[in-house]
Amino acid sequence: MKLLRDCWNREFPYLRLSITDACNFRCSYCLPDGNVNINNNNLTLTEIENLLAAFVGLGLQKVRLTGGEPTIRRDLTEIISLVSKFPEIKTRALTTNGYNLAKYAKEWYDAGLNSINVSVDSLNQEKFAKKTGRDILMQVLAGIEQAFMVGFQTVKINVVLLNDIDLTEMSLFLDWIKTRSVSVRFIELMQTNSNHDYFQKNYQSPNFLREYLLKNGWASIEQNSNVAGPAKEYTHGDYQGKIGVISAYSKGFCDNCNKLRVSSSGDLYLCLFGDSTFSLRPFLQNSQHKIKLQTTIIEQLKYKKRSHFLEQHDFGTINSFADIGG
Repeated sequence: MKLLRDCWNREFPYLRLSITDACNFRCSYCLPDGNVNINNNNLTLTEIENLLAAFVGLGLQKVRLTGGEPTIRRDLTEIISLVSKFPEIKTRALTTNGYNLAKYAKEWYDAGLNSINVSVDSLNQEKFAKKTGRDILMQVLAGIEQAFMVGFQTVKINVVLLNDIDLTEMSLFLDWIKTRSVSVRFIELMQTNSNHDYFQKNYQSPNFLREYLLKNGWASIEQNSNVAGPAKEYTHGDYQGKIGVISAYSKGFCDNCNKLRVSSSGDLYLCLFGDSTFSLRPFLQNSQHKIKLQTTIIEQLKYKKRSHFLEQHDFGTINSFADIGG
């Protein structure tokens, strides 16, 4: 089997596949003005199957379905089933805002989904509503509990780290994971081409969080999987759950990059903050184009840079994280 490898000897067994750029939330850091228009240009089931078949032949082991909000696609269960057709894809993950989780957790699990990430930017109901534009924190938390009940073993919580998150807020998350085997990952706010003012007003360094954890008995653990995400995780003997920190601005953040991204319209992104994209869609119409598609992906990977250039205020082409699933 061919293995995707770039010029820096990094392997890429992980694909983040956006299936829609629409979302039914209005998160302040992503789509504050909302975006609920379903894009008719989304990849079809046939196109997704041809895309996955090509990547599987290049060593694909993990797929994460993202958006926008992927659960607003009516054929999501079919897409999950399609991903599950490939035994080489061991990790079949979904990132969601949790809106539909309680209703469909069992259906998705039965279709083959085995890992789920839920965005929960606050456990304070008022703050959650303010950040997301939806006053449904209890509904989202009920969905997480339902995910455990139907059999999910890997459940992670995503929290965008803004400067309103203090130790009081932290204590809510710590109390919550005391008896729940979840990983709460605090994600450093990243600047894009369109959020300069928001970034300047709301950014908070994750250093305070790391310092707090280490001073209070938490120990960092090493990731031992080639398909693991970029979070640095911490454990504590008194807690069933874990705390993760994703620091895009930290030194060496890109050294172990292992993922590629494809947008909901079939564009290949070599980096979240890359300065160019390449449309794979012309090669997705027929399974007979598989070799050409694989050759194209391998060729494009030669242009992947060693790291992003956020510190140089180079944000590539990205305007909103909903464009390619963050």
